[in-house]
Amino acid sequence: MIQDQNKMDLISALHFLKLNAIPEAWVDAVWDSEFTERKALDENIEEELVVGGDAEAFRTLYHCLLAHANDQQTAGKDGASQSIWATLGENGVSVKSLVAVLSFFVQGATAKAAHVKRRVSALHAASLYLLLLGIPGSIANKVFHEVLLDTCSDLSSHCWPQDNGKKRKKDGLKSSQAEGKRSRPQRKDHHEMEVEEEEEEEEELHFSTQDLMKIRDGVVLLVQSLLRLLQTFPLKDRPQSASSCTQIFSKLLYLEPVVGELSFAAGQDATKLRSVPELAFHGLQLLCSPKHGDQRESLRRVFHRLHYVILMMTKGNRGKPTLLTPSQAILSTRNQAIHFVCHLVGELKEVAPPLLQILLQHICFQMVEKSEFRNHGAQAVGMLTSHMGSTDYARFVKWLFNFSRHSKMVHRLFSVDVVMVLLEQPERSAEGCEEPELVCFMPHRFLIQSLLFNRRIDDSPTVQGHALASLAQCLELPSLNATQAVHNLFSATGMQTVFEVTEGSVSSQQTQKTFRTLPFRTVEMSNTDSFGCDAKENLALLLRRVKDPKTNVRKSALQALVGLLKHDVIPMSWDNVSTLSERCRDPAVSVKKKALQCLGELLTVKPECYVSQKAWLQGVVPAVVDCESSVQDKALEALEQVLLRQVKPYRTSQHLDAGQRLAWALLGLLCHQCQNLSRYFSRAFTIWSKQDLFTQTFITSLVSHTEAEHSAGAWLLLSKVVASSPTLPFGKILEAWDSMLSSKELNVTTCCHILGVMGDIARNLNEDTKDRIVADLMSWLKTFTLSLEVISASVETLHQLCHSEDIKDTQASLNQHCGELVSVCEAYLASIILSEKGSQNINEELMIKYLHTLGVVSLHCPAQVSKRTVLLVESVLTTHTDRLAECQEDLPTSLPMSQFRANSLPTRVRAHGVITLGKLCLQHEELVQKYLPVFARELELGTEVAVRNNVVVIMCDLCVRYTNMVVHYIPNISACLQDSEAVIREQTLIMLTNLLQEEFVKWKGALFFRFMVALVDPVPAIASLCEYCLLHLLLKKNPEMFSQHFIECIFHFNSYSRHKSYNKFPQSEREKVRFSLKGAQHRSKRFRIYVFLLEHFTDSQRFNILNKINQNVLACFADEELPLDADGADILSETFNILSLKEMKLQAVSAPGGGAAEEEPEEENMAHMARAVLQAAQKKVVSQVQKKAFIENTVPLIISLKSLLEQKRSPVLRDLMAYLQVTMQDYREQVKEFFSGDEQLGAELEFALKKAEQEREMEAQMEDCSLRGDTRTPTAQHSVQASPIVPRTLLPFSFATPQPPRPHPHSARLTLTDRRVHRPSQEEHVQSKSITLERTVMPKGAADTRAISTPKGVEVNVTFDEGVSAIFCDRGTSLGGETSVLHLKSNEQRTPGRRLWNVQSPLRQKKKMPQV
Repeated sequence: MIQDQNKMDLISALHFLKLNAIPEAWVDAVWDSEFTERKALDENIEEELVVGGDAEAFRTLYHCLLAHANDQQTAGKDGASQSIWATLGENGVSVKSLVAVLSFFVQGATAKAAHVKRRVSALHAASLYLLLLGIPGSIANKVFHEVLLDTCSDLSSHCWPQDNGKKRKKDGLKSSQAEGKRSRPQRKDHHEMEVEEEEEEEEELHFSTQDLMKIRDGVVLLVQSLLRLLQTFPLKDRPQSASSCTQIFSKLLYLEPVVGELSFAAGQDATKLRSVPELAFHGLQLLCSPKHGDQRESLRRVFHRLHYVILMMTKGNRGKPTLLTPSQAILSTRNQAIHFVCHLVGELKEVAPPLLQILLQHICFQMVEKSEFRNHGAQAVGMLTSHMGSTDYARFVKWLFNFSRHSKMVHRLFSVDVVMVLLEQPERSAEGCEEPELVCFMPHRFLIQSLLFNRRIDDSPTVQGHALASLAQCLELPSLNATQAVHNLFSATGMQTVFEVTEGSVSSQQTQKTFRTLPFRTVEMSNTDSFGCDAKENLALLLRRVKDPKTNVRKSALQALVGLLKHDVIPMSWDNVSTLSERCRDPAVSVKKKALQCLGELLTVKPECYVSQKAWLQGVVPAVVDCESSVQDKALEALEQVLLRQVKPYRTSQHLDAGQRLAWALLGLLCHQCQNLSRYFSRAFTIWSKQDLFTQTFITSLVSHTEAEHSAGAWLLLSKVVASSPTLPFGKILEAWDSMLSSKELNVTTCCHILGVMGDIARNLNEDTKDRIVADLMSWLKTFTLSLEVISASVETLHQLCHSEDIKDTQASLNQHCGELVSVCEAYLASIILSEKGSQNINEELMIKYLHTLGVVSLHCPAQVSKRTVLLVESVLTTHTDRLAECQEDLPTSLPMSQFRANSLPTRVRAHGVITLGKLCLQHEELVQKYLPVFARELELGTEVAVRNNVVVIMCDLCVRYTNMVVHYIPNISACLQDSEAVIREQTLIMLTNLLQEEFVKWKGALFFRFMVALVDPVPAIASLCEYCLLHLLLKKNPEMFSQHFIECIFHFNSYSRHKSYNKFPQSEREKVRFSLKGAQHRSKRFRIYVFLLEHFTDSQRFNILNKINQNVLACFADEELPLDADGADILSETFNILSLKEMKLQAVSAPGGGAAEEEPEEENMAHMARAVLQAAQKKVVSQVQKKAFIENTVPLIISLKSLLEQKRSPVLRDLMAYLQVTMQDYREQVKEFFSGDEQLGAELEFALKKAEQEREMEAQMEDCSLRGDTRTPTAQHSVQASPIVPRTLLPFSFATPQPPRPHPHSARLTLTDRRVHRPSQEEHVQSKSITLERTVMPKGAADTRAISTPKGVEVNVTFDEGVSAIFCDRGTSLGGETSVLHLKSNEQRTPGRRLWNVQSPLRQKKKMPQV
């Protein structure tokens, strides 16, 4: 009875479809079109269908059909039932018409402009079709059609609004489109226009919340119907449908977010799953059941789709995958996909592990460079590897090891991320590994030492920096083995702890297996060179990375270095720690900030360490005057936090806490070992004084420390803050002054600080107190027992105490007190100098103190300095006591001090005498005129280093005040840049740079060229200082300085003076010889100067220099204005060699066209692309201008010079041809056009270019043959088991640190520019990029060593679908003959290893021939 009622309900529910009114012709047309297009139906019938086909009618029909199907299934078990198909036939319902009408509704929703009702009806119609298809007998009654099945299954993607994960057009553009017409920047093809129109139409549709809920309910019903179908309808013979279902379910994962945890348990009722992603995961699990085909193939399809979900990418049927915006919903879906994969691996333990390996490989291989995606990708790899067995884990680590050597930078970068995630997991035991040769890949030490640490010498700075930063993070890991592995890299026993792996463990027979039964390739990587672990070399390399040219490498190296120091991996030596403070003066602001941060971290961890304290001061305090305000702020904040905030009231009964002890220790260092930082420290207090930091409470607390053990630091702070403090405890300060006077043991620094405080508070003292202090000072100074620093501080305090509002009163007081000291000093000097035996019993220290006191006080009372005083000081340097006694005439000034009769005074006394004489000259212009010639002659002929050094200082100081007089003696001063003593050269360089900066001195005469000679000073520190002065201090003030003097450098350094314009400034013969770089022995120095100058030219300066060289050098020789004698030939030869330098080429033309794109972070790719387009356009324009200038200006001169040189039979002809060979490399096809005026020269040049190319090719062949020949016979060196990488025999050994580049053997035959240094990678000497097949003959349909879907010239895109034999990477061949290939081979396609050909280069055979 119930079954009959169900039949009646079913037939009644079918009435709204009007099946009897549907024309048979229309039904036949729909079936004939294979359901690929929607056929037009009669308007009246269509209107009735649309009106009657609401959601309620479809839902009623669905439930009736479902109930009938359940009745049939229940009755079928009893053996007696009437099928639904018979019921439909008895009632005259045509199944064919029913399917056609359902397709009519389904196809109505495929248009993106379909309204809500049509979409909902389509979803219900599709659900009905899938329900019908799942009823037994559907195929026999011709319900099944593959196209309609795919359309119905994927209908949710058409009905659900496609705005999720898709970029909408900007509002401004959208509003402009609404007005009607809009301009189109470029022509679009028909397909693009249709797509755009559809998108515009869809954007005009707005769905309410109720509309979306209706569509969502329809989608749920559709997915449930599809799941019901998959439970009964096998897809074993329909792989395309199975693949389509897999793609559909993967799309549905993004349809809506899931609240709470998902359960992937088997046997769940699909009708009880209300979340669309839950239904989708259930469907993916159903597709992996055996009824739908081979489980490996099904799981491969599922993993293929899910790996894009894990990568947060979307991929259609065509094209490359695109990135999704990593929103919270996308990340949640990704996490669910990872958990689902882990569930499948646990359920399908026999089938899943090999495919999990492949899934991990493809996640790694398709990773992008964006840091956010890499981090999430690495976490996914970590979660998936945690569900692997030990053997599979070791196999993956082995693959990852080779993957970390891939040629693409992003792959090497991602390998570092994966290593860090794997290190966070518990270390696996070797007992669980079934293959003994894989045991070595399981410990954390292998990940750190062989994968992570090897990237420290990567070709890419980005990878280097990331590896070094990760190395520092390893020390923070809880794993003791990981920490110990880092210790081993930098400890003396590091070599003993490196893994021992046999050669066969990474051989071609033992690499990642290819799963034969799957048309799905693994990513196979080749092995590379061995890794050596030497502690000293590793540390030296890390210190070099701190000075790397790339900013991010320096920052990461600093982080790694401070990590090693904090964890006591390397010793806290000054050499190691001082590197941090040096980087606080780095050119890059980010590096300076990073160095300040690292110093702060180190000081926090090791506050008691003297080295860390000193390094912190050396780095932070000078940063107060940094040119970057943000660096200043960071340094001031650190100083305030560490020093000022730790000043608290002192109590003898209370112990200092750790912060206070650190602060007073640092202040103690500033008082003693780090006094050179005083000026920077004072600048900090100048800034703080404007911020009102020095409150009364702070001053009171500070004064309380003046009687403690660390009183030196308290007086230092007090001397800095007293000038900006409103009120001070004068009583305690005066008590300290009295205590200092009565003390027998005086600390020089503390005395100076107390004197500074007394001078600053002088304005607040009454006259009686001032007089008392002045008297104390005078008596103290007259003892002449004070140190030089205390004497200077005392005189300065005396000056402040004598200061008053009336200038005359101030000067009178100074004349009184300072004049008294001048008289005392004059009397003492007279007693020594005028006495016959005075110099025999001289007290050297006392004599120096008198001279120093005289010089200091004379600056405050110049009127009290008599002529006799000056002559006494002069007599310290000479002995003319007769004239001194009479004081009747002046000494001659044409002779140096050393030319007078020598006296017996020590050198130190004479050196201080020079300083005192200079101070006397500062106040008396007539003395300057008198003694300048004496000083100049002393520089030239003097023998005492200290005296000459002080003369340089005095003359440069005098140049500030008496510029017009001293400027004539600048050549004498600059001559000291070639002094025999390095200290004088350095002093001269510093002093002249200061004068040039302040523009007291101009670049006149030979001054520039003498600076250039200092650039090649034999002492590297002086050469480096000169480079810094030129680039960072002087070039900024005069950007044209280098280009203005470049051509004259050629003539000057070759001592050539026959040119009418150049090298004409006056020089003495002695100076010419001293600064000459003429001759072959100095050629390297000259070219170091040329290269330095050219490297800092702009392109416009290079272009102008080329023209000037043509006009002023080449033209002069071509017109025979300059003779081609020996000196002229040297000049011309050197000019051609300079023109051949690669630095002479315009950067806009010679810069690579985009090779650096891979080195830049992904976030900067758009900016790089825009910059690359601009550079390409600029390059084209500049190249045309350069070509025109070369043809018009240079070629005629070259033709004339070649003819002249041939007539003279000059050897310079070789240099001319070499220059042409270099220049014409860029215009190889236009040689005849350029040299149409000299066909013979053009032919000779073409021949030379071809010959050079043939030689390079032959040399490359010889190297390749040598590589192949050597790798077949490993030597005994391969028995050194230091790493699981098989070593090569091309070089006897490889350094762990970068070595100087070795020139190519062929470079001797190339011109200067063609000498490209072949820089081998320190860890992997890949000398060849040849592609090697596994067998000689390619199988039919092998697509020429690339994927079928991959066009020529496009990077390989690893996919899961295409069946190909091999995709080859650009890695070089390895020792075992293996290549980095992506294998896809079935069991039948497997062939033996490739055939080895016994081919040797003729050049190599020739080299091996015995010498007769």
